[in-house]
Amino acid sequence: MLPQEIVRAKRDGAKLGRDEIEFFVRGIADQSISSEQVAAFAMAVFFRGMDMDERVDLTRAMMRSGDVLQWPDMPGPVVDKHSTGGVGDNVSLMLAPMLAACGAYAPMISGRGLGHTGGTLDKLEAIPGYVGKPDNALFRKVVREVGCAIIGQTARLAPADQRLYAIRDVTATVESIALITASILSKKLAEGLSALVMDVKCGSGAFMPTLEGARELAQSIATVATGAGTPTIALITDMNEPLASAAGNAVEVVNAVDYLTGARRDPRLHEVTLALAAEPLVARGLARDLTEARAKLQRALDSGAAAERFERMVAALGGPAGLLGDARKLLPVAPVVRPAPAPRSGFVQAIDAREVGLAVVELGGGRRRASDSIDPSVGLTELAGVGKELRAGEPLALVHARDEEAAAAAAARLAAAYRTGEARPERAPPVIERIAP
Repeated sequence: MLPQEIVRAKRDGAKLGRDEIEFFVRGIADQSISSEQVAAFAMAVFFRGMDMDERVDLTRAMMRSGDVLQWPDMPGPVVDKHSTGGVGDNVSLMLAPMLAACGAYAPMISGRGLGHTGGTLDKLEAIPGYVGKPDNALFRKVVREVGCAIIGQTARLAPADQRLYAIRDVTATVESIALITASILSKKLAEGLSALVMDVKCGSGAFMPTLEGARELAQSIATVATGAGTPTIALITDMNEPLASAAGNAVEVVNAVDYLTGARRDPRLHEVTLALAAEPLVARGLARDLTEARAKLQRALDSGAAAERFERMVAALGGPAGLLGDARKLLPVAPVVRPAPAPRSGFVQAIDAREVGLAVVELGGGRRRASDSIDPSVGLTELAGVGKELRAGEPLALVHARDEEAAAAAAARLAAAYRTGEARPERAPPVIERIAP
């Protein structure tokens, strides 16, 4: 086969066969196909698209371009969850140990934050000593003994996707539903899962701001993953405001500890976490239906079983053994904590969640480029949600900053991100739709 003929076929709108897709993906991974040809392929797919069969074949080929984990002797089902990313979205930190406490095993491979969205791995690496990229033997040991382990992606996982994504990033071809689907799923399915739940965010702080776009991506992911052999349900969730009342790295870990111990559970965060965690329990027969699954998850929280799994996971991956009792002492703390005052009185009508995320980035808690380092201590807490009534001067949030100048800049950005009015608005439900294949 000739790569240029495959590019030509897709450019002209032809459907690619499995052999053609597998040949091209092998060439991406082993560098036998040039970057110019990969870029041309990405552009052809961007404009011509791929049907579901092509997407399944592309996903499978990219998944098999590197290591594919196998769990033949695991005593329970191996499941996971993935999110398209948002602001104040620390669901993974609670969901993995909750699933483990209910009899599932969650080998969760997560990414770092880029742009206005936070990364699960960055949050966990705010914990002193936490090893985000352990060797394979330790990773497997922790999953088996604890029931969950949250780590970062290795270079051996879906290497074809890593090269293709880097080329897409500089050729304006990122926003292709077919390529997004294959990129997400090639990495997730390489974990060796028996079920997956997908969280597709929708709103001002989401990659997909419109419901139409979120629905298209959710349907593609659920259909392709299931077609590739991993039963998958996608939930579309609201990201028109931060999900948790905290946004940052260490502050979101504290929020997760409070959630697991029952000290505080933000209602919208709780609803999304339960809804997502219930799906794989039903899919793999650990609960008869979603109602039973939610009750089982709630018992895991109320009994302390989920919190105990989280603490064991942290300790097994190098973190402190007593994190649950001393999170505020053990985690890094910003030297300046100041309120961000509301510029006017009224009910919070709307929040530009993307701007809230960018406030965290400007504080030093996120990245403008993948190579940037971050300050794990900075962020926002006590974020006011839509519908909250505030008087002028009352805090929209508490800003955790390196210095007074950074705190003032973040406060100004927050003031611009919030819109208030005289009437209490109707709040959107946190879970908008459930998408099956």
